[in-house]
This record gives sequence, structure tokens and C-alpha cells, in this order.
Amino acid sequence: MQVRGAVIRKAPGELEVIDMELNDPYPDEVQVKLVASGLCHSDDHHAKGDLPVGTYPFALGHEGAGIVTKVGPNSKGIAEGDHVVFSAIPSCGHCRWCSSGMSSLCDLGAGILAGPRWTDGSYRLHTTAGEPVGQMCGISTFVETTTVSLDSVVKIDEDIPLDKACLVGCSVSTGWGSAVNSADVQPGDTVIVMGIGGIGVNALQGAKFGGAEHIIAVDPNPFKREQGPVFGATHAVETIEEAAELARQFTNGQGADSAIITVGVVRSEHVGQAFSAIRKAGTVVVTAVGSHDTVGAPIPLFDLTLSQKRLQGALFGATNGNWDIKRLLSLYKSGQLELDEMITRTYPLDDIAQGYRDLHEGKNIRGVISYD
Repeated sequence: MQVRGAVIRKAPGELEVIDMELNDPYPDEVQVKLVASGLCHSDDHHAKGDLPVGTYPFALGHEGAGIVTKVGPNSKGIAEGDHVVFSAIPSCGHCRWCSSGMSSLCDLGAGILAGPRWTDGSYRLHTTAGEPVGQMCGISTFVETTTVSLDSVVKIDEDIPLDKACLVGCSVSTGWGSAVNSADVQPGDTVIVMGIGGIGVNALQGAKFGGAEHIIAVDPNPFKREQGPVFGATHAVETIEEAAELARQFTNGQGADSAIITVGVVRSEHVGQAFSAIRKAGTVVVTAVGSHDTVGAPIPLFDLTLSQKRLQGALFGATNGNWDIKRLLSLYKSGQLELDEMITRTYPLDDIAQGYRDLHEGKNIRGVISYD
């Protein structure tokens, strides 16, 4: 079938909406008509060339939800008409990482930026001229209908609005898990969150869920600081230096229990600043992504050793998509997780470039593409 979607043809490159041909599902695959897709900064990293991909054109988008329209053989309980959320990281369920409860590191993740299907190197999207089109994370949620592996879909209850549920496929899981799983926030903790965008607001929510007493949001953008308390921040400041001083005031001079870095583009100095703001045996969680060739961080090695501090990376918030997507949506249904408040603006697919301009200008917590 013919579909429309947003691709990049090179990096650095601009998003372009084009017509494409979409294959029917193979075994262990389904076809999904998108209802909504979040505009995540990760897609922009690919467009800017911070994170190279293996195939051009490359259809972006990895945070989406929709309705199943076709199923291939061996559909494993997924049927036409089911409502699904895409998991940004696929989960095979049986590799070492999935089997040990670390499915955010599933071996299938090695192929999510290559472009073709990780099983056999074939493609599900092509240009109208027959040229293969790569799929981001094997899903490409910036395409109005997409064909995906069952390893990337999670069936959800039909009473959950899909324009809200789509956010749990990346930003909510990543931010919430960065606090709950990677920082291991405990009741009474003091937590700093650097960068209050789509990931950062969910790190705030995760810290609140974990029982933190003091949750300090850091962002130079006044609009984003204003949004901090909506998602659980007890304080909102402009700089990490202000946050570090507050944390020391709250902890008799010790510093924050954890600092979670969720800025749009991480730089070495962000890590050094966060490291100096935490207490002995505290944790810095690096969730944000920067250029793939950025190396090193200004961390005093004596402080790393003698203060027994921990530097922790976080992919997908160390969550398990098959379980945590449903768990987070249950929290949403019970009023314990804010999703509606995350969506600042919605855009039609043809205005996706404007959505990313708004992201760069700091106007959105989360922009969402609506396919209705």
C-alpha cells in the first residue's frame, strides 16, 4: 500500500514528507495505522548527524501508538483492531539481557539504527521508485501506517486515549525509569533533574513516585521551569549551581542523593556539574544523548574513588517495555501519572518540521503528531 511519512535523506538533513510503498506483514509482524506520535529529541539527533544511521532515506519516529490493521502468520495473540503502543527498544524475550530482566539492553537493539529488519536484512518501506527506506527502531512512527515486528508492540486497553498512550513508548518510560530504576530514588531523597523537556518531566514524576522529599528541576527556559511543579518538582531553578546549593542546604551540606541529566544535547561539562552536586555514594544518571564522538567528562578521579560516587548510563530508563508500558498506563488511569499535561501542541504530519522548530525554541514539553 502507499503511505506518507517523514524521512531524512542525509545527515545533517531536513525532515521531508514523501510518499512510500509499505509491505504487508511477514511472519511475526503486524501492520499498524498510527493515531499519534511524539516528537522526541532522539529523532533530531539523527537528523543533525549526532547519531548516524545505516540507511538513507531513513524514516524517523519511535514514540507512537495506533490500531492494528493487518497481522502476519504467528501473530502471538495480537489481532486486527487491537490498540498498541510501540516500544522504542524491541524485546526478544530470550537473550541474556531479556532473560535477566534487562530488556532495555536486548540484543535486538543492536540493529535499530541500521534500517532493515534485524532478522533477515529485508525492508518493509520503499520509495515509490523502489529504493529501500530504513526504519528507525524498526518502527518509524512518523509514517501514517507502518509494518513492525511483534517484538516492538505492546497491546494496551482500548479505553486509554492513544494520543496520550504514545508518550509511554519512549519519553515517559525513559524519564520515569531514569529516576526509579537507574537512580534508585528512595523515600526522603533529594534529587536534581537537569533539563525539563519530555524526558525530564518524567524523571520528575519518577522521583516523586519514588518518594523523594526534595525534587529540584533545572532549566534555563522560564516556561519549562514553570512546568516543573506540574510534574512533581518542589523547586525549579535556572542553573545547576543553584540546584547544587539548594541540595546542600537540604542535606546538611552533603549534596543531592542523585542528579539525572535529561538535557536536549548532553555535553561533558553537564556530567562534571552533576557529579559535583551529589553527595558521597550518590549517583549521576546520564540519560541525555549528545554527539557520538564526544569523549570524556571533567570528573575528579579521586572524588570518584574516595567519595564512592557512581556514574550510571540509562537507556530507555532501564525499563522493560512489555511490562512497564502497561504499568505506567495503569498509573495514568489511576491518576498517579500525568500524560495529558505533557502535550503542549499537536501537529499534522505535514507540519512536522515546525514541530521540531518549536522543540529547538523551547516552546514544547512534548509536541505530538496527530494522524486523525
